[in-house]
Amino acid sequence: MQQLIRINVINGNTFDTMTRGINESAQAARFLSTEIITTQPRTGPESIESYYDEYLAIPGILEEIVLSEANFDAFVIACWGDPGIEAARELTTKPIVGIAEASMYVANMLAARWGVLTTQHRTLDMVEKTIHKAGFSHRCVSIRTTGLAVAETETARDAAVDALEAIGRLAILEDKAEAFCLGCAGMGRLDTELERRLGVPIIDSVAAAVKMAESLVGLRKQTSKALTYKPPESKLIKGFPKLMQPGG
Repeated sequence: MQQLIRINVINGNTFDTMTRGINESAQAARFLSTEIITTQPRTGPESIESYYDEYLAIPGILEEIVLSEANFDAFVIACWGDPGIEAARELTTKPIVGIAEASMYVANMLAARWGVLTTQHRTLDMVEKTIHKAGFSHRCVSIRTTGLAVAETETARDAAVDALEAIGRLAILEDKAEAFCLGCAGMGRLDTELERRLGVPIIDSVAAAVKMAESLVGLRKQTSKALTYKPPESKLIKGFPKLMQPGG
């Protein structure tokens, strides 16, 4: 009998349409016995396309974890940069899974050489740093950007899949990539069509994170509090409510 699992999948931005799309990906990937609740921060940018956006999104993501921590077995941060993931792991013993890290683990098990297909050209450095932080710089052979805005991955689906196909073909030809992570939560559910067109594994990053979260809960593993991810030291943080104070 499968274990009953509750997962909060948190859209990193405040774009309602993307939250609904993320929910579709997560619901399609879950075990029947898993309950998925997809949420979004109360505050933060409508999309994350710069470091400024990312840093301003993090307090809202952390607040969502603090408010709902007691009600879930695991959390997924559904933004490909995994914003605030280390801080989130300090807030709870429950597994925190980022869609970028999860998608890279999956790609690494499916292909010797893999790449990331993503959105704005300006995010190249952000993507490179995310890959390096996860420890996969030596396995990722290609990062290709479409130039599409994050919102367009949800509002212009046909254009998005055509653009992803075009850069995917270049990555296969020029970089010898053998699989791809979809580098935006809004690209969920495009994997099947892109696999048909490109002929290589395409990882829906939200789906990968849901399966990873289910696995960690199923293994009954918790986030280590031995050192790095211990709760933050108690101190006053001016301008933030009591619930966001360490130990509050």
